[in-house]
Amino acid sequence: MSFFPAPLDNLIDCFARLPGVGRKSAQRLAFYVLRLPKEEAEAFANAILEAKNSVRYCNICQNLTDGEICQICASPKRDGATVCVVADPKDVAAIERSREYNGHYHVLHGVISPMNHIGPDDIKIKELLSRVNKGGISEIIMATNPDTEGEATAMYVSRLLKPLGVKVTRLAYGIPVGSNLEYADDATLFRALEGRREM
Repeated sequence: MSFFPAPLDNLIDCFARLPGVGRKSAQRLAFYVLRLPKEEAEAFANAILEAKNSVRYCNICQNLTDGEICQICASPKRDGATVCVVADPKDVAAIERSREYNGHYHVLHGVISPMNHIGPDDIKIKELLSRVNKGGISEIIMATNPDTEGEATAMYVSRLLKPLGVKVTRLAYGIPVGSNLEYADDATLFRALEGRREM
């Protein structure tokens, strides 16, 4: 039995469907929205609808955009010969925050995960191969997460790209800045030693 009116219960249910939001957090969000002035609540609802209606995939890199192509692909200042392959649009934002990378991106929108019934045809690998086949790309940087699915995806994509004559690299892994060696796990230490470079 619910203690709340049906419209409020429905709002709570909607918030509870969001990733990382439990039932209590969903209730707090719903009550917060109810306390908003009508204009702010309408602006919030309109922002959701506008984003849903206007945000789409870039025709080139599959990143999110509100036009035909995203700002990164449209920029003449970016190096189009280097493409960094990431799993999600959030990863593009993370790499851009470093201000060290000046190439283009390709967003897969997921990783290969047989346990979750996600295969190579369920992510944007065909679009990447099509881009490489058009020419002009000399290096692909695989920047998927260093977990089982990310590694499997990177290996699968690199095997498809090697015959196309493009250089395929992987992000280096190692000891995080500011941490201690004694706390690093064996796999991290192995990667750090494997990826060492001359000073």
